[in-house]
Amino acid sequence: MTRMLIPLSVLLIAGTVGAQKTTLTIESWRNDDLKVWRDSIIPAFEKQYPNIRVVFSPSAPAEYNAVLDAKLKAGTAGDLITCRPFDKSLELYTAKQLTSLNSLAGLKNFDAVAKAAWSTDDGKTTFCIPMASVIHGFLYNKAAFKELGLTEPATEAQFLAGMTKIKAGGKYEPLVMGTKDQWEAATMGYQNIGPTVWNGETGRKGLLSGSAQYNKGGFLAAFQALERWKPFLPRGYQALAYPDAQNMFAQGRGVVYPAGSWDIGTFRQMNPKLELGAFPPYSIGGKKCVIDDHPDIGMGINAASKNQAAAQTFLNWVASDSFATLYANALPGFFPLANVKYTVKDPVAQEFLAWRTQCGKSFRSSYQILSRNANPNNENDLWNVSAQLLNGAMTPQAAGDMVQKNLASWYAPQKGK
Repeated sequence: MTRMLIPLSVLLIAGTVGAQKTTLTIESWRNDDLKVWRDSIIPAFEKQYPNIRVVFSPSAPAEYNAVLDAKLKAGTAGDLITCRPFDKSLELYTAKQLTSLNSLAGLKNFDAVAKAAWSTDDGKTTFCIPMASVIHGFLYNKAAFKELGLTEPATEAQFLAGMTKIKAGGKYEPLVMGTKDQWEAATMGYQNIGPTVWNGETGRKGLLSGSAQYNKGGFLAAFQALERWKPFLPRGYQALAYPDAQNMFAQGRGVVYPAGSWDIGTFRQMNPKLELGAFPPYSIGGKKCVIDDHPDIGMGINAASKNQAAAQTFLNWVASDSFATLYANALPGFFPLANVKYTVKDPVAQEFLAWRTQCGKSFRSSYQILSRNANPNNENDLWNVSAQLLNGAMTPQAAGDMVQKNLASWYAPQKGK
């Protein structure tokens, strides 16, 4: 019997092929997070799954949709697609560019509110794993609160009394927000305090079904409550843009900042010495607080990816407590949506996170279905009227009437309402 000798070079090549890793590429708009993914998140995953290599390949936020569409059309998009909430991702699924994740084991870790931003209108199919949300509330300067003898308000009466005391003192601006960019008036104003008075998901779903309207009930009450902020905004607030408000608060010139939790990290960088505190949306009319726990970012699988099994492995890991702890601490103010146990080290982020157990949960009223029309557009209308309301150019009733009229002009369940 002749003995066959195999050259060492052939054995080395065979061994290399056998040890080849599957490479997964992630498409994302979060280019600011590149270092976090490269240095923290990806190494943790690869340690647990050494046969899978992950590359985080972000685009500029403003260009992401166009870049992603071009890559998907050309067949060059990555295996994993970072998903914006609601309509854009639904379009990708409808175009068969994202896969259904209904059979993914990790999906069981998310409730219906978390999945709504990345599910079909009937809620039967989910196509992106919910990664993180941002939570609305208020940040405040703890040193100024102590100096003025203020405590965190639980009710609207307490909030307005505190604002009045700050204004009377003359040293600080009470409520740091401008109306120049418009979106803050709606996002950090109307959508911040509104869910409590329109009963969260009950009111939001009422707009979808046609049983609730913007110009009556809780939605009108929210415009009325927002108008009560007007006397406490900074001098010249009509010309104050978002970065201006951030600078004013970071410099300690104002006391309370209507916030999204995404600003926690910003203020930590702008002024590490600023003593930050946080309180949730206050009760209006005796109602229990409801927070906007707004879905911000998810992740799905490119239907054309040749690495479906590895991509599913990664998404199951994203649904785990390991990922939740990593992500929440790497990006304070972005909160994982999985119903798993995880700890957050940043004390202010801890405050925001605790509100999930203290308050009801909903998300911004205009984001699901209601902003699909280009003109008029529900989200843009809320920006416009909220800013005009605070500028004194529109009454709460006029604001509600305008938004309702425009919504009813195209959205069938609201026609004639």
